Amino acid sequence: KEGFAEGKAMDLMQTASLNGFDTKITGSTSDYSKTAGSQVAVITSGIPRKPGMTREELIGINAGIVKEVTENLIKHSPNVIIIVVSNPMDTMAYLVHKTSGLPKERIIGMGGALDSARFKYRLAEALECPISDVDGMVIAAHSDTGMLPLISKATRNGVSVSEFLNEEKQNYVVEETKVGGAALTKLLGTSGWYAPGAAVSIIVQAIACGQKKKIPCSVMVSGEEGQKGVFLGGPVIIGKNGIEKIVEVSLTDAEKE
Repeated sequence: KEGFAEGKAMDLMQTASLNGFDTKITGSTSDYSKTAGSQVAVITSGIPRKPGMTREELIGINAGIVKEVTENLIKHSPNVIIIVVSNPMDTMAYLVHKTSGLPKERIIGMGGALDSARFKYRLAEALECPISDVDGMVIAAHSDTGMLPLISKATRNGVSVSEFLNEEKQNYVVEETKVGGAALTKLLGTSGWYAPGAAVSIIVQAIACGQKKKIPCSVMVSGEEGQKGVFLGGPVIIGKNGIEKIVEVSLTDAEKE
């Protein structure tokens, strides 16, 4: 919709005195020249999921949209770092990488950060403890069937959750994490936005501030975990150059399968 981005920017700017910031926020619905010289860009373009849909069902429509956005973006910001949110996210990240011609270190899929947040939410719920007490991570694909919540490495205050949860409850947490996006879509009638937005923000902050922070993200792998030439989720170090290091994870035999 023409003018929508401009309106969103104005709405945010009207909160400046309330939230105490002086950052200038602008919006453009179709003029990509306003993105010129961007250090970081986030691609969320495309249609969201509807109830009952898988992320993979969006590929036919979203691929064309994401390709066009990438082509226009790269014209004005040839050295940008791109964070991909559009679904199916791993496939769209691969498309952005091929379309942009950027080094793989500058293409980041958001999925792992979001899936890990959903995992921690379910862990804290099952453990009946503050969410700050738990730690956990999700790797592999950003899909209901392809993601891998690492329950074997999940902890509460540094202690394995297996000390607190029986196998049935652990399996429940894992399965609820996998369908976390679908469950939300069923309730809302569309995809969520608060949690994905928060996940993107920690990645942007890590880049902008050069934090060298470990965050689970989807990246182009080159032999890690026996995979090559595809985007998969796993822990990486994010800094001012984008992906600065891929952190390998030791898996149990069951997780490897």
